[in-house]
Amino acid sequence: MSLGNLLGGLFGGGSSGSPLQGALMNLLGGQQSTIGQGGLGGLVSAFQQAGLGDVVQSWIGRGPNQAVDPSQLRHVFGDDQVQAMANQSGMAPTDFLSQLSQHLPRAVDSLTPEGRLPDEGSISV
Repeated sequence: MSLGNLLGGLFGGGSSGSPLQGALMNLLGGQQSTIGQGGLGGLVSAFQQAGLGDVVQSWIGRGPNQAVDPSQLRHVFGDDQVQAMANQSGMAPTDFLSQLSQHLPRAVDSLTPEGRLPDEGSISV
């Protein structure tokens, strides 16, 4: 499964994508080391540590996706990580978190079509 193709589809298929697409590629592709091991597993772990495991599990499972708000995302990632991801996307942190809260649930849901985390290494960037 290609993360680039998946995110391109979520963001309208353009080759350059939205400013958020690159940040999501790095986050879900395992490039951001400040949330632990990185990648989808690291994201799940970060949400669980922040007390939001039920939210991220709803995105992985087959039921409806629970919403996440920007303040919850700031809690999961921390100010330094949010600032770094916002800088990478070229957006202000508040705008970045607002966009991320809309797109992250769909991205995780799309990466887990069978209701579970994919095997390590099965997602290519």
